Amino acid sequence: MAKKTITVRQTGSPIRRAEIQRKTLVGLGLNKVGRERTLEDTPAVRGMIRKVSHMVEIVE
Repeated sequence: MAKKTITVRQTGSPIRRAEIQRKTLVGLGLNKVGRERTLEDTPAVRGMIRKVSHMVEIVE
């Protein structure tokens, strides 16, 4: 069975954001506006996306 995935695009800059939010973006594999990553859809990844939801969007 194929694992479910989710594609995330960074839309906001981490400048003037809390250090933990910057580290969360790096943990998601994002660090520049416009970058996209396809990640495994797990509760941990969903939680990370929720922490920085103002700087990322889920791509359909």
